[in-house]
Amino acid sequence: MIKGVKLVNIPVTNQDRALSFYTDKLGFRIATDRPFTDKQRWIELSIPGCDVLLTLFCPEGEEDRIGRFFPATFYCDNVQRTHDDLVAKGVEFVSPPKKESWGTFTIFKDPDGNQFLLSTK
Repeated sequence: MIKGVKLVNIPVTNQDRALSFYTDKLGFRIATDRPFTDKQRWIELSIPGCDVLLTLFCPEGEEDRIGRFFPATFYCDNVQRTHDDLVAKGVEFVSPPKKESWGTFTIFKDPDGNQFLLSTK
């Protein structure tokens, strides 16, 4: 039986720029950073307190995946406070936090234009 999700891939054009964004601005930690091909490294990131790892990698021929809406949602305890903290670090948001009956959410972008939903749990 399936027991969980191990890796979630975020396709990026520039691994160094993406690594800086995800570690310096979002606070993710480097779990793995090693050569993969002559053009890319295999980079895995961890989110403190989370078992799922994120990879910053784009397979050749899959570049059209970059800059789209990401099919997963990040969560936090307080969307407004997290939004304000990330804006202060230079993270670009598509919309301000919005309250709905199911919780509060907002959407932010990474340097490649990938868009991520951030919500309460």
